[in-house]
Amino acid sequence: MSGLIVSLFWFLLFVGGGIALAYNRIDLRTSTVATGIALLAYTIFGSGGFFWLLLLWLLFAVMVAPNLAQFRREKITTPLLEIYRTMLPSMSDTEREALEAGNVWWDGELFSGAPNWDRLMSFPAPQLSEEEQAFFDGPCEELCAMLDEWEISHELGDMPQHAWQFIKKHKFFAMIIPKQYGGLGFSSHANAMVIMKLASHSTAASSTIGVPNSLGPAELLLHYGTEEQKQHYLPGLATADEIPCFALTSPQAGSDAAALIDSGVVCKGKWNGKQITGIRLNWDKRYITLAPVATVLGLAFKLYDPDHLIGDREEYGITAALIPTDTPGVTVGRRHDPLNIAFLNGPTSGEDVFVPLDYIIGGQEMAGKGWKMLVELLSVGRAITLPSISAGGSQAAIYAAGAYTQIRRQFNMPIAKFDGIGEALTRIAGHTYIMNAAVSVTSGAIDQGEKPAVPAAILKYHCTEMGRKVANDTMDVHGGKAIMMGPKNYVGRGYMATPIAITVEGANILTRSLIIFGQGAMRCHPFVLRELHAAQDENRERGLNEFDAALFGHIGYAISNLARSFFLALTHAKFSTVPLNTPTRRYYQNINRYSAAFALAADFAMLTLGGKLKQKELLSARLGDVFSSMYLASTVLKHFENQGRRATDLPLVEWSVRMLMYHAQEQLHSFLRNFPNRPVAFFLRCFIFPRGRTYSAPSDELVKKIVDLVTRPGEARERLSRQAYTTLEPGNPLGLLQEALELSEQMAPLERKLKQSRQEGLIRSDYLGHQIGEAETAEVITKSEAKDLRIYHQKVMNLLAVDDFAPDEFGRSGARGKAASRGANAVDGKTRAAAKPPAQKAAAKIKGAKKKTVSKKKTAKRASGAKTTAKKKASRQR
Repeated sequence: MSGLIVSLFWFLLFVGGGIALAYNRIDLRTSTVATGIALLAYTIFGSGGFFWLLLLWLLFAVMVAPNLAQFRREKITTPLLEIYRTMLPSMSDTEREALEAGNVWWDGELFSGAPNWDRLMSFPAPQLSEEEQAFFDGPCEELCAMLDEWEISHELGDMPQHAWQFIKKHKFFAMIIPKQYGGLGFSSHANAMVIMKLASHSTAASSTIGVPNSLGPAELLLHYGTEEQKQHYLPGLATADEIPCFALTSPQAGSDAAALIDSGVVCKGKWNGKQITGIRLNWDKRYITLAPVATVLGLAFKLYDPDHLIGDREEYGITAALIPTDTPGVTVGRRHDPLNIAFLNGPTSGEDVFVPLDYIIGGQEMAGKGWKMLVELLSVGRAITLPSISAGGSQAAIYAAGAYTQIRRQFNMPIAKFDGIGEALTRIAGHTYIMNAAVSVTSGAIDQGEKPAVPAAILKYHCTEMGRKVANDTMDVHGGKAIMMGPKNYVGRGYMATPIAITVEGANILTRSLIIFGQGAMRCHPFVLRELHAAQDENRERGLNEFDAALFGHIGYAISNLARSFFLALTHAKFSTVPLNTPTRRYYQNINRYSAAFALAADFAMLTLGGKLKQKELLSARLGDVFSSMYLASTVLKHFENQGRRATDLPLVEWSVRMLMYHAQEQLHSFLRNFPNRPVAFFLRCFIFPRGRTYSAPSDELVKKIVDLVTRPGEARERLSRQAYTTLEPGNPLGLLQEALELSEQMAPLERKLKQSRQEGLIRSDYLGHQIGEAETAEVITKSEAKDLRIYHQKVMNLLAVDDFAPDEFGRSGARGKAASRGANAVDGKTRAAAKPPAQKAAAKIKGAKKKTVSKKKTAKRASGAKTTAKKKASRQR
């Protein structure tokens, strides 16, 4: 028995000690020394046989070898580097520039497998300044009061003129422009909060105002423009004397910027009566917000210089320029109809538009750097406008749905009491809480100087997708009320607008399948990008040294994640270190566990699949989902702390984190089920799920708690929709619904009296309107109480009402359809079929120019060859 205990002791010493060293990421040298001491002790005091000891010392020698730097570089690193260079996936310039955009923040901690929570928790809670708060409470509220979505979309096809004037007067387009150029100089957090409020009331307004404050001429000028360009354009953009738009998407290219055929050719031309070197542009763009009214057009195109007028290169690549729309050859003014949401969006084209070289943003030296500029700005902008629009719309949805389901009765009880309705309400509330947290925490990080490229992609995809789910659930709980369009329908427009956010600034399918994990694996992994740069270093000696350090750091990282993933899964992460000892402690530990599991799975996927992982889009998407779930869950916990750790919000926090981490578990499981290398998948499953899938989705009891929070007036309900436009005024359904909800609480005792009287036979009617009169006559309620009940009943009936129209009110759609049909086939009286679009014609010209250039080179080469032959002949003759 004592021999068994001794053997168990030595086993635990070596195995447990090894796991502990790896779990805590002890460096190689220290780990080697600790292992050597333990092995020496076993040799002296243990009972192992000669061959067993010999095997252990041989294994220890293998562990010692990497500590010998020269030996390691020559015998291990050098051959591995040569193999690695053959495995490197091909990467286009656009992919490389997208990869290098932004910086690594909390996302890098999650990818490490051992997140340092202090890095997230040390960030201050984002707050509005006094000036920003005044704008939020003043002009922002006033603008919402001016807007009626039915009038905008159905009657005017645009925001009313007085709203446009108000937007310009109060510089809504200039939130990101610094005060030195006449703008408001607001923080990213303030920008997000304003967009949220507008989105809770008007999709048209939030889209119109969001775009100039995101990826547009102002942002491009601020980061890359020359001082002369800034002084020329920014003051006008701040006062809205200049209306901006940015044109990127082409009919042929879509999300593939490398496929742009919109072109600019460097050439000589006339400008203001003088002969100058400029650019002749041809483009055909679509889906451009504000293009119909823009005065200055930001344009992305490919720049060519076939005659080498500005340098030795013929092709410069994607370039960005600012073009005044009154320049000859520019066409703007026509409109798209994006799902009947009347924000100004339309096509723009240009044919043989000649402009000076200094129209390039940043001047001539920025020629060919347009894509880099765009992806760097998207790395921030994607985290604000679209996520804020989704969050604002969702805040309105839960505020409305919570009240509606309480005042709408079925079978003599509020429909909120039905479990199916409660489940939908809980999803709306939970998804809204996640979006609020993600936008608030990430915008706050941007204000602290971070440029979180991968989190921006996560927010863009997941907030817009959650917005879609919220819209679907909100439609379901409202039923027919949400179907019948008209001034009384406060749900339908938001539902119709949802797909718009899904498709812009990187379509969601593309973002999930390729960007989130694809960019995250390279940028956020602690060693992959270092290895890649080292392998591509032209200085071979320096590259070898850097690759050696990164490689062995990577090996240690992988071993650590094996240990951490196994131990945390085995113990349900109960012993992992977390920043707070609060009711949310276990959620931090759950994220720790899945961080290690994700890092392990990602490492083995990259190791075994290499460059093919880029083609395995479904595997990449699932890993991206795990990564996203951890990031969003982290923001939920940080947001809970930022808001003062309110106990009433705990059900929302629990639902949010549980739903996200359950999704992470299931996506990891799906990843392993579909991983093509089955032995590796089995190996990973042993370390990731040694006890099976143990994480559970939110419980039904939690659903009941959340329904209670959102269907009763209270601080948790108000905090969840803090940025929404909820002011009580005749044109605001959210304010009217809240008023009815509060009245329902006050009228509840009177309604119970009516119910009791009905049961006792004192009143006979089943209809509340008649019951009130009967109860008053029977003196069950007083005259004053009857009056209050009638007022409440009328308010509820007004809110439940839907619209109907006379048949002739539907006639205008026919005229509109004919106009759209004419527009599709004719521009300025010329049919599109008669000629190719400007960009296609320009592409053909460029191709012809290239052929001429090649032909000239061949002619010169033949001439040179002829001279050489003549010299040789003359030499032979001599």
